[in-house]
Amino acid sequence: MKQAVENPLTGEYRSVFRGRGMEFDQVVRYNFGDDIRDIDWNVTARLGEPFRKKFIEERELTVLIVFEDTLSLQFGSGARTKRAALLELASLAMMLSAANRDRVGIVHAYPGGHRLTEPVRGRGPILNAIADLIGRPTPAMADAQPVETPWKFIAHAASNHSMLLWLGDFPPRVTPPGWPVIRRRYQPIGFRVEDAWERELPAGETVTAFDPTSNRLVVLDPESRAHRAAHASWCAERDAAFAKLFPDRQSRLVVTPDESMVDALVKFFHGHMRLRR
Repeated sequence: MKQAVENPLTGEYRSVFRGRGMEFDQVVRYNFGDDIRDIDWNVTARLGEPFRKKFIEERELTVLIVFEDTLSLQFGSGARTKRAALLELASLAMMLSAANRDRVGIVHAYPGGHRLTEPVRGRGPILNAIADLIGRPTPAMADAQPVETPWKFIAHAASNHSMLLWLGDFPPRVTPPGWPVIRRRYQPIGFRVEDAWERELPAGETVTAFDPTSNRLVVLDPESRAHRAAHASWCAERDAAFAKLFPDRQSRLVVTPDESMVDALVKFFHGHMRLRR
């Protein structure tokens, strides 16, 4: 997995999220693929060919992982749960950060509390942080306490222009307090895993399932027009809530538990590169 992450993804990750240095060095010729925001238009107009500003060094980037460990993530109609898929996505993102010498911090929010891992740098500390997150106990299904993410803390947990990677279920709900501030300070990106049954009701016989969010049994009847209409309405409402948090399509990713998370990230970062060009 380490080689799969570092080879096809590292370049795209660095180009999209790596910060620019703050101290100006010199003006150099513009090459295809350079950031067009660095073009020096005065020099370009004077010399008749594109030139860009070069900075002494890239700014260190901090990646803040926010993992909302809700009970609904434990659902899975296939080989694995949504929680397992999201943990893999989080791990891949942190491995990319380690390969690019970035700092990584983690906010793990779970029913009744949260755990903060201060940003660390280096392969060893980041791999230890990954192991710690993966090893955290799965919330008990009987735990009815809400997941309260410490957004006021997160709004000031890292320096400006850090990357905020929010992984969760993203049900329709009130926008977190201070979210406009967070969007101005950070580069927010949302990762959501959507089970096949969430995209479309399972065909065939009626299914009885336990809903941990309401702590009750529910009956799904694919042949019921009312159930299909309610499901379609719920899907539309959830998609709208997700898009409201991340209006830019390139800042949100939706995957299924059974697809390759590496392939999903490759496609995600390639989309960023196409947009920039």
